[in-house]
Amino acid sequence: MIVSAFCLSDKITTFSNHEISNHHVMTKYSKQTRLLAAVDCIIFGFDGESLKILLIHRGFEPERDKWSLMGGFIQPNESADEASVRILKGLTGLEGVYLEQLHTFSEPKRDPIERIVSIAYFALIDIHKYEKQLSDQYHPEWFPLNKIPNLIFDHNEMVRLAKEKLRYKAALHPLLFELLPAKFTLPQLQSLYEYVYDTNFDKRNFSRKVLSTKLLVKQKDKDKYKSKKGAFYYKLNAKNYKEDFQSFLNIIPNSHLL
Repeated sequence: MIVSAFCLSDKITTFSNHEISNHHVMTKYSKQTRLLAAVDCIIFGFDGESLKILLIHRGFEPERDKWSLMGGFIQPNESADEASVRILKGLTGLEGVYLEQLHTFSEPKRDPIERIVSIAYFALIDIHKYEKQLSDQYHPEWFPLNKIPNLIFDHNEMVRLAKEKLRYKAALHPLLFELLPAKFTLPQLQSLYEYVYDTNFDKRNFSRKVLSTKLLVKQKDKDKYKSKKGAFYYKLNAKNYKEDFQSFLNIIPNSHLL
């Protein structure tokens, strides 16, 4: 019989090949039950007037044909991040969008069929920028954030948590500008902030506060879609924002509580 020797603290210990195999090779953890892993994507979009969320009809049981977030199972050869990108593209046709991991939902009975842990992500897109890319294979539909239908399982809770995270991060980072085109008007920016923070701003006061931050660069052209007078376009000065992002806290209601 072949044996192998290991030197530990100047002592020779011998093990048979059979013993080494049993000690080092494991095919499964004993006494553990099956647990599936999935991802769900909360997709926020802005169309220039209102903040919306993208939903689909679930294509299989349980809860077939009911409104759902975009989701699917993580495959053995991919990470959760890779799965979120794959699923988002497969169900909506969207790719190259801002995606951020939100939270892990692991309540034992969140799915009535099997024990499934879901890792939720949220995405931010400018609806007009991606409308041609959006696939209609699974009939995705945009819903205003304040008119979301009842969703399957714990998806309403996922949306609620994503809204809270969006509010918090938008106060600290130029996150909401992922929802805007490269150039935008102050009315568009105000509408976006009103939807995110569920409040109303005085138009003059909002404009004054935003412009006082000196983080926006006024453009020469105007948006005349809604009026003959039009509204000037602006762009975010990304460099200044990184250096002085806290100045945007001045326009956010109750920012001291964030």
